[in-house]
Amino acid sequence: MSGTAAPTPAAAPTPAAAPPSALARSVPLIIVAGCIISVVNLGERSAFGLFLTDMTAAHGWSREAFSLALAIQNLVWGAAMPFAGALADRYGTARILAAGGLIYAAAMLMTAWAPTPLWLHLSLGVLAGLGIAASSFTIVLAAFGRAVTPARRTIAFGVGTAAGSFGQFLFGPLTPVLIDRAGWQGALFAFAAITLLIVPLAYVLRGRSALGAGGPQLTLGATLRQALAYRSYILLVFGFFVCGFHLAFILVHLPAYLGDLGMPAAVGGWALALIGLFNIAGSLAAGAVGARYSKPYSLAAIYLARSAAIAAFVLTPMSVASVLMFSAVMGLLWLSTVPLTSGLVAVMFGSRYMATLFGIVFFSHQVGSFIGIWLGGVIYARTGSYDILWWIGVLLGVFAALVHLPIKDAPAPRIDALPRPA
Repeated sequence: MSGTAAPTPAAAPTPAAAPPSALARSVPLIIVAGCIISVVNLGERSAFGLFLTDMTAAHGWSREAFSLALAIQNLVWGAAMPFAGALADRYGTARILAAGGLIYAAAMLMTAWAPTPLWLHLSLGVLAGLGIAASSFTIVLAAFGRAVTPARRTIAFGVGTAAGSFGQFLFGPLTPVLIDRAGWQGALFAFAAITLLIVPLAYVLRGRSALGAGGPQLTLGATLRQALAYRSYILLVFGFFVCGFHLAFILVHLPAYLGDLGMPAAVGGWALALIGLFNIAGSLAAGAVGARYSKPYSLAAIYLARSAAIAAFVLTPMSVASVLMFSAVMGLLWLSTVPLTSGLVAVMFGSRYMATLFGIVFFSHQVGSFIGIWLGGVIYARTGSYDILWWIGVLLGVFAALVHLPIKDAPAPRIDALPRPA
C-alpha cells in the first residue's frame, strides 16, 4: 500500500446556489412578488360569499346550491394541494403558480356564464378549486422557506399570510362596490383580469427546493412514510381541520347571516374587510411568537380564543358594533394559525418537501372548509337558522386546542429510526 495518502474524494456536488450577496438582493423581490400573489389569491377567494345573494336571486337558485359550489371548491382546493405542492417541489414554483393563475381566471369567466347549478359547481367549484390550489399562498410560503434562513422562516410565513389577509381587507369592501356598479357578472370579469397578474409575478418565485448538503436526504416517498408515521404530524393534520371549518363557514355565511338579521350588505363586506385588516396584525404577531415560543401551545391558545369569541358573538345582542368587534377579534385569530402550522411542518421535516407536506395538512383544512360551508347551507335550509353551526364551531375550537397540546416542536425522527413493519 502506498505511503502517500489517497486524495480525499470530492464531496458530492450540491445544486448551484446564488452567491450570498445575490441571494440577499433577491429575497425582498421574492417576498414582494409572493405577497402580491397571496393578496390576489386569498383576496378574491374570501369575497365569493358576497356573490351569494345576487347570484341566487338572478338565477332562482337556493343557498344550498351556491354553498355546495363553494364547498366543492374548498374540497378540490385541498385535494389538489398535495399534488400541486409535489409538482412545485419537482418542477419549480413559477410554472405551477402561472398555470394556477390561468385556471383561476378561466374559472371566474365560466362562473359569470354558468346557466345552471351544475355549471356553477364545475366552474366556481371544481375549476376554481384547481386554480386556487395551484396559485395558492401555500406554494408561495414554500418559496419563502427556500429564500430565507431557518431562523427567519416563521416570520416570513407570517408576512406572506398577512399579505393574504390584506387581500381579504381589500376585496371585502371592493367587491360590493364592483357588484353595485358593474353587476355580479361584471365583478367576476374584473376578478378574472386581476387574477392574470399572478402569471408574470410567478416568474420572480422561480426555482425549486434543492437537496441540502447536511447528509443523506430522504426521497419524497420516504419522507411521506416518515410523516404519516409521526404522531405530531398526524395531530397537526387533525387540528387544521378545525381552522378550515371556522374560516369557510364565516367567510361564506356571515354576510347572509347578517342580511337575515336586517343589516345592509355593506356591513357584511366591512365585516370581512375588518377580519382581513386585523389578521395582518395577527399573522405578523403569530410569526414573531412562533419564532420565540412553543408553536403548539400558541396554536392551542388561538383555537380556545376562537371558541370564546364565537360564543360571545352568539350570546351578545346583535348590532353593527358587535359585528365589527367580533370581526376584529376573529381577524387577530384568523390566519394566525398558518405561520405556526407551516412553521411546525418546516421544523419537523425541513424545506425540501414542504410544499407537499403542508399540502397534505392543508387538505385537512379544506375538508373542514367543505363541511363548514356545505353543512351551513344544509342546516339553514332545514332550520332557517345558523345557530347550530355557531355552537359546533365553539366545540370544535376546544377540540383543536386539546389536539395541539401533545405536538412536539422539534425535528421528526428519521424514517430509519421509526419502527418498520414486519
